[in-house]
Amino acid sequence: MKAGEIMLPFKRADRVGELILEEISAMLIREIKDPRIGFVTLTRVEVSDDLRYAKVYASIMGDEHTEQQTLQGLQSATRFIQRELGKRLRLRRIPKLTFQRDKSLEYGAYINQMLNTLSRETLDEEEA
Repeated sequence: MKAGEIMLPFKRADRVGELILEEISAMLIREIKDPRIGFVTLTRVEVSDDLRYAKVYASIMGDEHTEQQTLQGLQSATRFIQRELGKRLRLRRIPKLTFQRDKSLEYGAYINQMLNTLSRETLDEEEA
């Protein structure tokens, strides 16, 4: 950091990730009509510091087959999405997108279930 520069609270990659998340979410609602894409929520986008690559995390509702179909639909729409991002965002280079399933919501539900089970067992032991 040079003298007199102010440290910004967010990296540029984080801001670009937020913009990409908003734009792709809007595209999924209004423009992308692939029947393979089921109920999906984009949870976050991680953009590399050099802005060349972006991982788009998607939470997908449904069974394993539905999840696979949705990921395939998203991956097949990648070129369209990147082209549209190029039109909508003022960036020199649009990051190469990859879609990945976000398992954090499922993991959170699993942890919550385990804590509830543990709490019930503790209460049962105290009552006995």
